[in-house]
Amino acid sequence: MIEVDGSMLEGGGQILRMSVALSAVLGVPVRVFNIRAKRSDPGLKAQHITAIKAVASLVNADVEGLKLGSMEIKFNPKIIGGGNYRFDIGTAGSTTLVLQSLLPAAMFAKSRVNVEITGGTDNPLAPPIDYIINVLKPILSKAGYNFNIQVLRRGFYPKGGGIVRAYIEPVMSLKPIKLEDQGSIKVIRGISYSSRLPEHIANRMANSASKILRSHGFDVHIELEVLQPNHPKCALSPGCGIVLWAETSTGCIIGSDSLGEIGKPAEKVGEEAAMKLLDEIRGGGTVDSHAADQLIVYMLLANGESIIKTSNLSMHTLTCIELSKKFLPEVSFELIEGKPVIIRCRGAGFQRL
Repeated sequence: MIEVDGSMLEGGGQILRMSVALSAVLGVPVRVFNIRAKRSDPGLKAQHITAIKAVASLVNADVEGLKLGSMEIKFNPKIIGGGNYRFDIGTAGSTTLVLQSLLPAAMFAKSRVNVEITGGTDNPLAPPIDYIINVLKPILSKAGYNFNIQVLRRGFYPKGGGIVRAYIEPVMSLKPIKLEDQGSIKVIRGISYSSRLPEHIANRMANSASKILRSHGFDVHIELEVLQPNHPKCALSPGCGIVLWAETSTGCIIGSDSLGEIGKPAEKVGEEAAMKLLDEIRGGGTVDSHAADQLIVYMLLANGESIIKTSNLSMHTLTCIELSKKFLPEVSFELIEGKPVIIRCRGAGFQRL
């Protein structure tokens, strides 16, 4: 059994999610203790429990310690299955963080995996669902991993209730992720969305972001999604946000986002997303700093040498690299400091049974 200290480095929920994902893929039991020890509310929350249940269902795992507030779990996986699954977080907890645990394991399932998750789609401390669809998904498709995500209903705090469906096609093995040169920016796309709010809010977020990005010479196209209660996709609670992504001449996709909150002007939401994206582009990275940490698990398992560049080496990314050593110590990551930081890894070449 692999022992993982959940308080290491970043000390948050990502250690738990990645540990369970790698345990499921590699078929090795894991014990995670000191779960989320560096958070103000340590231990398991509803979204963590749902993430573990989702992976456990897929691999028919035996799990101990799965209760709210628990600081330790044991996860003992069996064979990765396939089929149809449905999970309800029961709160506005993030559906995308549940997917973060599930996607690596489902990648090597014995058959197609269809999953429906109910919870939050747009959370302040998690990737928005539109980021997963428009940034992470196309990057992974370049490595041969294909899945589709459908948003049936958005979900904001406090009621949640968002519904996301993912249709996942397994692979025999994953090709390496090779993103070595940012290239030039061809176009910046985005989506500015709102539920149960006046239409002008989505417009103001989009206009603010567009004005800043166009002033730097970029071609910008931001889609509007304004949902009211008569629309089936409308959230149960009001909310808004914006997701942006730059598409480059070398096939890179670099993303950013900002979520609305009470008291924050719509213009500020759009400005935040635009400035984040400009910082990522200026940093010369081939992926943004949030994608970098999410890609570590795929680089670890891929068949061949992966290379990415990021403008900011986050603590999340360093934590994922350190955690990788516990599961596959023979696989090493090379970090070349600079602007941007280069991350190389010759993956384990894991193959589906």
